[in-house]
Amino acid sequence: MRVDTGIAPEIGTAKEQAQRAEALGYDGIVTPETTHDPFFPLLVAAEHTERVTIGTGVAISFPRSPMVVANIAWDLQGYSGGRFKLGLGSQVKGHNQRRFSVEWTPPGPRMREYVLSLKAIWNTWATGEELNFQGEHYNFTLMTPNFTPPPIDHPNIPVYISAVGPVMCRVAGEVCDGLRMHGFLTPKYMTEVILPNVEKGLAKSGRTMKDFDLVGGGFAAVGDTDEEIRKAKQQVATQISFYGSTRTYQGVFDVHGWGDLTSKLHEMSLAGEWGAMSEVISDDVLETFAVVGKPEDAATEIIKRYGDYCETVGFGMPTPNADEESRARRIIDTLHSAGN
Repeated sequence: MRVDTGIAPEIGTAKEQAQRAEALGYDGIVTPETTHDPFFPLLVAAEHTERVTIGTGVAISFPRSPMVVANIAWDLQGYSGGRFKLGLGSQVKGHNQRRFSVEWTPPGPRMREYVLSLKAIWNTWATGEELNFQGEHYNFTLMTPNFTPPPIDHPNIPVYISAVGPVMCRVAGEVCDGLRMHGFLTPKYMTEVILPNVEKGLAKSGRTMKDFDLVGGGFAAVGDTDEEIRKAKQQVATQISFYGSTRTYQGVFDVHGWGDLTSKLHEMSLAGEWGAMSEVISDDVLETFAVVGKPEDAATEIIKRYGDYCETVGFGMPTPNADEESRARRIIDTLHSAGN
């Protein structure tokens, strides 16, 4: 089993973070799109690492033209020697419209075209074939020698998307190389919603799960002492309450009969009661979403929950102290042994 981790999308610390992840034994690093652009740190990471894959986890797609993303991905893939994985996410309606000032349309069909147009552009650059992608949302029919980048050794750039709902899961299965499951995830939701819809998409493209990289892991509250575990659980409860307040993600609560939590958390978020929202998350809810316990127990539980489905799991980067790094190494070693 591969183990990925996230690093903060900060150019100034990217070298240190990436090298530390590689030294700890992680197989890949990803950058989110939060306070900084997710692509810039990966250039630094590519320069200062040798083994780990690098990727966005995830870059927001619709504010960027596929042509712009195709260029960035092509350069990162070439510079890293084929270690780049492009991760895309649609983001929710409010952020597209009010944070990015981007027109909102149904995200599933649009993401499908987005990924297909990327692959059409890369094919043109790799083969010299005429660019002729025409869809409902994107049209690319012009590529002259002056704007065609030079060839790279690994032109088949893997594309992953993040998906929670059934439609986007089917899109991932049909046109993508993998799916980065959201941290706001339970095993029940994965087996009842995500997997069946991914498989429907794969069937349309004539593929199976053996041709697809499902990346999972969910949340984890890990510590060597009861006090460390308690603090970790509090942090996870805050994460669950934050994502659970977004109505787009209510379906995950719904499969457990907890749909009313979304309404309660959403009302609290509108009232600005962010600090109190974690108190709504019971231990039962928390332990359904997160693996909890000491390192070896948590790693074993991750394998139990996701080992039959995921070739790659995510596990957070420890803070730079000896105890936490030792704990992370023990978990990574256990996860690497899964399936061997």
